[in-house]
Parts: sequence; structure tokens; C-alpha cells
Amino acid sequence: MPRPSSPHQSRLILPLFLLLAVFITSLVVPLAAQTRSDTNSKTSGEIVNVYSYRQPFLVEPLFEKFTQRTGIGVRVIFAKKGLVERVKAEGENSLADVLLTVDISRLIHAAETVAQPVRSPVLEKFIPAKARSSDDRWFALTYRARVAYVSRDRVSQDNLSYGALAGPDFKGRICMRSGQHPYNNALFASQLAHLGEPAFRTWLTGLKNNLSEKPSGNDRALVRRIYAGSCDVAIGNTYYMGKMQTNSKKPEQKDWARAARIIFPDVQDRGTHVNVSGMVMAKHAPNRDNALKLMEFLVSAEAQRLYAEVNFEYPVRAGVALSARVAEWGTLKADPLPLETIAAYRKRASEIVDEIGFNN
Repeated sequence: MPRPSSPHQSRLILPLFLLLAVFITSLVVPLAAQTRSDTNSKTSGEIVNVYSYRQPFLVEPLFEKFTQRTGIGVRVIFAKKGLVERVKAEGENSLADVLLTVDISRLIHAAETVAQPVRSPVLEKFIPAKARSSDDRWFALTYRARVAYVSRDRVSQDNLSYGALAGPDFKGRICMRSGQHPYNNALFASQLAHLGEPAFRTWLTGLKNNLSEKPSGNDRALVRRIYAGSCDVAIGNTYYMGKMQTNSKKPEQKDWARAARIIFPDVQDRGTHVNVSGMVMAKHAPNRDNALKLMEFLVSAEAQRLYAEVNFEYPVRAGVALSARVAEWGTLKADPLPLETIAAYRKRASEIVDEIGFNN
């Protein structure tokens, strides 16, 4: 017959139980807060799990269309960081099927860390070779150009090159976010690939000397500085202009956007630097067939058109119309430099940023 617990033991058990309950809740609640379950799968039970760095409003319309077309439900975990590390830590037990991210450096990091190769005639047909990896581990979905935002009142030029931004005409007139931010790192890597290290170092030093202030903030904040008159030129991604022009929750951003216009650098030469958003299939995807169906859907004409309309980006699939707002900004001639080439120069470009003290 078991011995009854003592009053002292009873007093210990209850606090331990409460502590355990609090600990379990602290693990479960954050996960639930960032997870969206799509239950529109027509009772088929078919599902695909997506880990997404892209914001919900950008991709949920795509997933809803996918479910309507296929009957496959989509469960999504959204986060700003840490998803690749999470998939890696989960290992063979990971539920991740597809991971969505932005920027070539982040895309390649995911491909090298947690992805498996995907061989699909559909992806090969509709995604240009320069916009997918040679080993079939990552695939671009959209292009985003890194352009010059310029003051409507204080910049008269209609054409610019990246090289000109380091010249005397723009002394003290340029603002930028950190030189180590992935968006700028990719731009700098492309410049390094084109120019070679000595000329790149000279160009980057000239650009640094033309800054109006220490690099900081995000692309929208840079346009705000143009509006405020603290700089005349900013380097940013195209789609931020569309987001500011249509921001009903923060109408002041519409005023910022009206103060600036877009110039596509080097369109009269090699073309403007473009980066991407993209996808990989997780190494241990438990729903591989459904994951492939989703990846192929995301390059369909319907999905590419929706992507372009919702996020003001350029479809990776040829022949898909731009949104009317994007078309208003002018013609994009993209630099043909392969993204894998740009990625190969990322590390050295980052080192040179530090060597010349770009962010100081």
C-alpha cells in the first residue's frame, strides 16, 4: 500500500505543477501567435506547410487561390527571422515543406542549409536560368530592382548610373541604409563583380564620401529624408514606392512618395541591379508532392500576376503584365549578371564595406 504524501510534499507538488504549466504555455503561445492554419481544404485532408519570411498580406491571397484550385490546405508560420535555423534544428522531424524568403543572400543560405533539389519541367520552363540555382535548390519568384529615389524638386537628371552616385555632383546629397544590409550587400557585390576590386573600392569610397549622414534606417525612412530635405537621393527597392503610395493606414507616407521619383540606374548601359524573392523545398518535407504543386502554382500566370499586383514587384515569369502602378515608374532593363555570380562576391563586398568604414 503506497504511503500517503506528507503535508510538506503536497506544498511542493502544487508550485512545481504551476511552474511546469507556465513553462509549457510560454512555449506554445508564441508558436500559436505566428501560425496560420488554412482550413479551406474541402475536407480532403491534403495539406502543405509553409515557413514564410514574407508578410501575411503578401502571400495569403496566393495560398487562398492555391487551395481553391487544388483543394490542398496551406498552413503557414510567419516570422521575421530564425526560420532557417528552426528548420535545421527540427531536422528530420520538421513539418516544413516550403520556405519563402527574400534577397539572394538569404535564399542561398536557406538552399545551402535546409533545402533539397527539386527537378520540375514547370519550374525550368517558367523561371529563367539566371533566376534559379544550377543545382535546383532555390528558385526566384519575383524581381525587385534597387533604384535611385530622387527629389522631384532638387534633382534634374533623368538618367543616372550607379557610378555617377560616387561622383562630385552628389557630394553630401545621398542617404542610404546600412552598407551591411543584405539589399545593399547584393548591390555592392554586383558592383564588385562588374568593376573588379580596385575600381570597386574607389567607387564605394566615393559613395561613402557623398553620404549626407551616417547610413541608417530602412528604405521608406530614406524617402522621408528626401521629403524633409536632408538628402536628395536615396538607394532603395522599387516596391517600397508602391507601398507608400497606397498606404491608407499611414497617409503621411503618400506625401513622402510624392516628393520623390524613381530613376533606374544604368538602363542605358548594362542594366539596373535586381534582387529577388524566392522559395526552396525543405530537405525533409513531409508533404513533398503537395509542396511541388505549390511551388509550380507560384510560377503560374495567375499567381505571378497576383504577386505583381499585391506587392508591386516584377514577375519572374516572362509575359506576365506588370501592375499599372509599377509600369508608371518606367522601363526596367535588368542587369543580366546571374544571381549566383552576385552571391559569390557577397563576402568580399561585405569585408570591403568594413575596411573603408562605410557605416562610420
